Amino acid sequence: MKFTPYWLDTVPQGPDRSRTEIGGHVDVAIVGAGLTGLSAALHLARKGADVQVFERETVGWGASGRNGGMATTGLSIGFRDAVSRYGLDTAKAYLLAYQDAVDTIEKLVGDEGIDCDFARTGKLNLASKPAHFDGLRKTHEVLSGQLGFETRLVGRSELRSEIGSDNFHGAMVDAKSAGLHVGKFTRGLAEAAARAGAVIHEKAPVVQVRRLGGTRHELVTARGTVRADRVLVATSGYTGRPFRWQQVRIAPVGSFIIVTEPLGEDVCDELLPTRRMASTSKNLLNYFRITPDHRLLFGGRARFTVSNPQSDEKCGRILQKGMAEVFPRLADARVDYCWGGLVDMSMDRMVHAGERDGLFYSLGYSGHGVQMATHMGKQMAEHLNGAADANPWRDLSFKRIPGHVGPPWFLPFAGAYYKFKDLVK
Repeated sequence: MKFTPYWLDTVPQGPDRSRTEIGGHVDVAIVGAGLTGLSAALHLARKGADVQVFERETVGWGASGRNGGMATTGLSIGFRDAVSRYGLDTAKAYLLAYQDAVDTIEKLVGDEGIDCDFARTGKLNLASKPAHFDGLRKTHEVLSGQLGFETRLVGRSELRSEIGSDNFHGAMVDAKSAGLHVGKFTRGLAEAAARAGAVIHEKAPVVQVRRLGGTRHELVTARGTVRADRVLVATSGYTGRPFRWQQVRIAPVGSFIIVTEPLGEDVCDELLPTRRMASTSKNLLNYFRITPDHRLLFGGRARFTVSNPQSDEKCGRILQKGMAEVFPRLADARVDYCWGGLVDMSMDRMVHAGERDGLFYSLGYSGHGVQMATHMGKQMAEHLNGAADANPWRDLSFKRIPGHVGPPWFLPFAGAYYKFKDLVK
């Protein structure tokens, strides 16, 4: 079993960007070579900006290469909760932003010729309890009946047409969600940004940031210092001390994934015949999908902890047990990959983007980052060029997490709270 992300292990290595020269002056410096940073770099470079990207590790090393490869259209807090919190019109606008985000990926794949197994197969939202199906029905009635969104209910008696499991009480299908090989997509995005003129520096962590006035900053890296007219912080769940204001507003929560041995097309046809992306309705949810080479990917927040080798292995065992409960025929399936990564959870589980103390940022994807990080890279490129209304999250207040000063000591308590909610609801 490999304790490395399947997506990064099954994509050809890109060029060595760890020896690039760092120094001088640039129009825009981007911190983080994940989906947000690479998308922003590409869209800014297309407009003629002198852009450089600074990455602590390598392209896609963080959350962008450690996720489930799902580009889905739903809000992390759920649509009905969004309506209760923000009102119908605003909730609809936020939901439309996620649909736009999947469109952004599809357009980039086509425009840049990125071979990443992108397929708009849809999303299966599975009810773990009978009451949860009632909730999905209410959501469907609003989305389909009132707003005209393309959703469909699947009752328990029909569920075998969608999933080879008897563990669920129905589902709601969203037809516009997609799956992709995020390793190939991220590497392709980096190559596209480089072709457009952006320079990517790997193994170049930003260790200090000094404000020079307005939005101009000096960034000190491990390999040199650069001055930038504008800086975009795109560090997701790996946001560190140089960006203290953003760091204390993000909880880095571990999300863990296993991937089986190749199962063969016939077995996959039984497990998920429509090849939709799938997730369960619990707070401590599981998500799963078929990979392009006919494996099952199965993930979730198995434990509320950060990712490290010991934690990844423990979580892998929990996920293997959960996978066997959903799909009993996989009880003896070999697990070839097990890994973890950090999800950037905000207090309200919403995306936050804007400018603070002269630094631009886009963070807080809360488990829905594949599509939204890519989209927000594009939107923040517009925002940096003066179009403030390009940021769909501009009116949200980005609140600090109480008591959060660095390492997320509060994660076990949050995990216990969500476990209790799953028991009683």
